[in-house]
Amino acid sequence: MTRTLHVRIESADRSDLEERLEAIDAGEDVEPSEPTLSIEDLETFGRVFRSTNLELLEAIVEHEPESIRELARLVDRNPPEVLDNVNELADYGLVELEANGRAKRPVVWYDEIDADIPLTAGSGQERKANA
Repeated sequence: MTRTLHVRIESADRSDLEERLEAIDAGEDVEPSEPTLSIEDLETFGRVFRSTNLELLEAIVEHEPESIRELARLVDRNPPEVLDNVNELADYGLVELEANGRAKRPVVWYDEIDADIPLTAGSGQERKANA
């Protein structure tokens, strides 16, 4: 079964989350929503999903490495550089780091990313003006 993370370029809207939490607190049944990550702008999207980071995500999903060092070996890169990239991915919730003895094991719960990239400002995307 494919597990998909949906990524949108938009400001994070937490109003739906607050309503869902209130409904849960009130004991109401709440339908599960699709896992979605909001990225604030196209520049950040490009940085987070650059080719080196995508290569790391693919290696994690495909090989399930036991440590950052093993992940670095799989992608033929230096462990400190890989650690920096993995920490950035973890900051966005794209990777979880699980304790594995003295090492940290990178884990990805999804195997597909679906990106929604609006091409017009009317689609909810705020564009930065060139100064």
